[in-house]
Amino acid sequence: MTVASTVPRYLDKLTNLLLSNLDFTRATDRNYLHNFHSFPAKFPPELPRAFITTLTNTNENVLDPMVGSGTTILEAYLLGRRSIGFDIDPLALLISRVKTSCPDADKLFEAGTDVLKSAHTAITKSRDSLLDVLQCKWDEKTKAFIDYWFLSQTQLELVALLIEIERVTDPEIKDFLVLTFSSIIITKSGGVSLAMDLGHTRPHKVPTISDDAKRSDNIRCKRVRSALKDFEKKFNANLNVLRACEKYKKDIRPQIHYSYAQELPLRKDSVDLVVTSPPYASNAIDYMRAHKFSLVWLGYTIPELSKIRAEYIGAHNIKDIGTALPRFSQSIISNVAKVDENKSKVLYSYFIDMKLVLREMFRVLKPGKAAVLVVGDSMIRGRNTHTAECLAEIGQAEGFAVPAIGKRNIDRNHRMMPTGNEVDLSSNVQNRMHEEQVIGFYKPC
Repeated sequence: MTVASTVPRYLDKLTNLLLSNLDFTRATDRNYLHNFHSFPAKFPPELPRAFITTLTNTNENVLDPMVGSGTTILEAYLLGRRSIGFDIDPLALLISRVKTSCPDADKLFEAGTDVLKSAHTAITKSRDSLLDVLQCKWDEKTKAFIDYWFLSQTQLELVALLIEIERVTDPEIKDFLVLTFSSIIITKSGGVSLAMDLGHTRPHKVPTISDDAKRSDNIRCKRVRSALKDFEKKFNANLNVLRACEKYKKDIRPQIHYSYAQELPLRKDSVDLVVTSPPYASNAIDYMRAHKFSLVWLGYTIPELSKIRAEYIGAHNIKDIGTALPRFSQSIISNVAKVDENKSKVLYSYFIDMKLVLREMFRVLKPGKAAVLVVGDSMIRGRNTHTAECLAEIGQAEGFAVPAIGKRNIDRNHRMMPTGNEVDLSSNVQNRMHEEQVIGFYKPC
């Protein structure tokens, strides 16, 4: 069969998938591997699985240049593809590494048990030493953040856990324990900090009560949680998932590295498929707002994390306005400028970032292959960003063909979005986050 004759078949497969039902509300047992750590706006594993299964073969290269929680990378790995992921978010890289790692379950159980036992002992017998560590661990700004969001007893328990985790020598087991540590801070609802809704990137402080206190009907309160108990519970849950899903693990290990999506360290024409989900425009989901709650415990300072956040795609860093954008995209920016000039520059910066990302995707993709982007619209001062249409236009200007743009409804019970549990279509935030578009970009031969 000639290359020319395979092109229509590939395009038909891509187009049919894009126009099919992409809601994916069914879950399988292997999906539990994706639940090691809370992460906002994860797309369902079935979505990348469908495109990877249909458009690639075993041992071909699948790329996610904005790896996030590693959904695409894990699915490609479990399907026997060579998966490659990049990100600049330290927590995203850790989550992706752990979900695709293969630590020995028995050794992991032993290490986790030792960590918990030693941490309990330290709390009882070495309290003063732990207090000394807490006093010297951070710069002034980071210490103020810690003291505002974490009770003194919680700080003692967390630092006791960290000290013991640092003693672990096996890097995969240590990463697993560090991720478990992070997962008891950043959770879908509670967690051991004083913040609520960290999993939705909307942290806010509420009053706390002890387990034996009576909660007021009129005041939202948060029960004080034991970091040691939460760590033990989450560790055992993750370990059980690891054991149950060992049958899915493959020999080909994923490549997960630090890199900007605009400057990928990959050869030209080396990737068989891209599946990714860029950030929402105008920083609608602020990942670092939540991630810093655990990253400050893992050695990062608040100023360092602010610098990392400023490098995110879609961050509020206004770039040089000299680069031209295609006509429709420029009209959307002009429309926003009528109500907010500064916000229009932020939106422009986002589209310029994505222009560079799409250019890199085009460069690394093999001819005749596709990139699939899951995106959502944002509302800026009441003006719709029409993100999918703009990115499709920008991608076409970079050389891509766009055979179709699919749509999917967001399952609010499974994909955490920063909008609460009930749908309220009078809310501007919810109006922009109940549906997503799936863009298919095709690199012509």
